[in-house]
Amino acid sequence: MKLLKTAVVATTLALSLGSLSATADVCLGMACMYNRMTPIEGIDATLGQITEALNAIEIRKSGGATDSVKAGEDPIIVNIKDALKLSKEINANDKLDRNRNRANGYLKQARGAVKGGNLAKATEDLKEAEKRFAELKTMIDLTQADRVSQQTNLLNRIMDTPDEASGAR
Repeated sequence: MKLLKTAVVATTLALSLGSLSATADVCLGMACMYNRMTPIEGIDATLGQITEALNAIEIRKSGGATDSVKAGEDPIIVNIKDALKLSKEINANDKLDRNRNRANGYLKQARGAVKGGNLAKATEDLKEAEKRFAELKTMIDLTQADRVSQQTNLLNRIMDTPDEASGAR
């Protein structure tokens, strides 16, 4: 009986571990939390949520949106929270991350203004956040140009890329 119990436990353990490693969709750790899209896609998705929040503010200012508020959730705040979540996908380098955090600050200020009932301040903050997130696209292009300009003679020889200026003194 003792041998049977041990065999059952060992078989169950082996099958459970085997099935866990066999599935390709299983994702463990923090790596699965982010980077489901490229930085450009993340910027575009964040800008889309900011645009939806601005549209919701315009609808509220015009006197609508009393029916669309469901169970106490403010659609403007929901859009801002979604924009903050999507902005986590923007991950290219430290410079871009610092500027993304600064743009997130404007989203957080806009969320606080909406909670306080100041839609004019929220609109200003959302437009500033939209401008700053749009500027992030140029920073991604700049970083690619910086990488090319920082290549040394050794890197050019390793990568077998010609650089006319590298040998000139």
